[in-house]
Amino acid sequence: MDSQYGASEIKVLEGLEAVKRRPGMYIGTTDVSGLHHLVWEVVDNSIDEAMAGFCKNINVEILEDGSLSVEDDGRGIPVETHEKTKKSALETVMTILHAGGKFGDGGYKVSGGLHGVGISVVNALSSTIKAEVFRDGYHWVQDYKDSKAVADVKKVGKSDKRGTKITFVPDPKVFETVVFDFDTIVSRLRQQSYLTKGVTISITDYRSGKRFRFYFEGGIKSYVSYLNRKKETIGEVVYIEKDAPEGLIEVALQYTQTFQEHIFTFANNIHTPEGGMHLTGFRSALTRTINNYARKAALLKEKEENLTSDDVREGLTTVISVKLGNPQFEGQTKSKLGNPEMRTAVESVFSEYFMQYMDEHPNEARAMVAKCSLAARARLAARAARDTVIRKGALEGMTLPGKLADCSSRDSSNTELFIVEGDSAGGSAKQGRNREFQAILPLRGKILNVEQARMDKILANNEIKALIIALGVGIGETFDASKLRYDRIVIMTDADVDGAHIRTLLLTMFYRYFQSLIETGHVYIAQPPLYRLSFGKKSEYVYSDEGKENTLKTFETPDKVNIQRYKGLGEMNPEQLWETTMDPDRRTMFQVTIEDAQQADFVFDTLMGSEVLPRKKFIQTHAKRVRNLDI
Repeated sequence: MDSQYGASEIKVLEGLEAVKRRPGMYIGTTDVSGLHHLVWEVVDNSIDEAMAGFCKNINVEILEDGSLSVEDDGRGIPVETHEKTKKSALETVMTILHAGGKFGDGGYKVSGGLHGVGISVVNALSSTIKAEVFRDGYHWVQDYKDSKAVADVKKVGKSDKRGTKITFVPDPKVFETVVFDFDTIVSRLRQQSYLTKGVTISITDYRSGKRFRFYFEGGIKSYVSYLNRKKETIGEVVYIEKDAPEGLIEVALQYTQTFQEHIFTFANNIHTPEGGMHLTGFRSALTRTINNYARKAALLKEKEENLTSDDVREGLTTVISVKLGNPQFEGQTKSKLGNPEMRTAVESVFSEYFMQYMDEHPNEARAMVAKCSLAARARLAARAARDTVIRKGALEGMTLPGKLADCSSRDSSNTELFIVEGDSAGGSAKQGRNREFQAILPLRGKILNVEQARMDKILANNEIKALIIALGVGIGETFDASKLRYDRIVIMTDADVDGAHIRTLLLTMFYRYFQSLIETGHVYIAQPPLYRLSFGKKSEYVYSDEGKENTLKTFETPDKVNIQRYKGLGEMNPEQLWETTMDPDRRTMFQVTIEDAQQADFVFDTLMGSEVLPRKKFIQTHAKRVRNLDI
């Protein structure tokens, strides 16, 4: 037992030191996602002013020196001396955790902030911040360095403007990168503009000269139209709004002829990706209301089972936005809403309004029920197909696919499954691998495009069935991530057009049916070399045309260099494949991540969906950016 543990070992962190020591507790991560979380914290303060009715314009600027500024025309942070801290109110909210205008009764009726840590956390994780306030006819400024005020608030001149401008430089000692991504910020600001009707949000990137400006009078109804802009839709966008005692409730929805559900939920304009009580209330009301209407209109026969929640959500695009006085979020990143009263409120409001809509629009209602009924029939067919897959596994004593060369280790925390294109590459991979922890599953040809197929058709595909059994996690209703048999799932295809197509088909399947495996970091893409350059006894592998040119410059006599171009994995012998692509000590792999689920969803739908024109336009727009294209 350690006898040295005493009072002196208890550390008391003052001011913002706790944030500096453990930034992940406040912003989730310190990667590019955490970097942009700083932007969201500052923008959310301006959005709060807009929701309170005091702000009409928000302007974001990414400056060439690496800083970012957010300016609004709200009331401006107060600058007078705070009675308790004896500092200005501005310095108080900038330097003290849990200080802000969202705890009392007079500051904000509704706000996205809850913990009072937003702007002070940004200060703690920035190397410098400049706060400018325009109010009471004057322009006030205070600078901060390493989270401390450089001097007192200064009145620098008169001004007719009002509002707050925050300019900050992220601390490079905290973040893996301090380079802001324009597209990421644009996507978030567009979303916020949809959620805040009548507010203009602008962004300018002075590094590139790009600029966007958003203003949507239609709010989330316009948002659903935007999300479905490339899809074949059923009926119009249904929009419901009610200022209930529990808070303002808005729901917009529209069915499409796709097979995937797309739902985005918000509480006080904060995206809640894990849903929460407002989502639970909506789903319950949707299922019950559609079933009630279908029975009333005799669209479901007496002997037919009720439509399930999955049936009524197939192809549905929904945006749910609630605004309430005391939101209870789970965690500082506010990923889930916990207010139980919002479940009852959303369920009640949506049930009443949606039933009224269906009664008043019988043609649209019948089309919706027909879509849901078709999904139900497909579900029953898929269940039979899935049972066949499971039953086949049971009959074979839960044996794995014959084509799978499994690894010997049963410790899934350190095992790898390589999904390989073709039998030839599969043969090389099986011979070159480390049999202890590396498994090989060769796929024959191109798997089914799951974006254009329901579950019954997906499970009829032999290659997909083999992959599902190999992974061990099931699919659909039976999916269980805890049963994953391999820690790393590596897609390894040829470096040509066919290989890229197969990789895209596999990524589509993982994104649509095994998304949590991507989110938890289990899916990778192997990077086989494009060339082998050899001269005498010296040889090197390179992974791009640019790398080839740079490597050639290192050889003394380039004209005698033998250049071997690998068009397929099967062209490499087992030893070459191991040392270039499979050896953990020497290989390079890309980990598949989802930084922007909405944008990812749009790209998969555009490139892999049934609509041809959007795909053609996408290809024409981006064709010149393609490298290493083999035709």
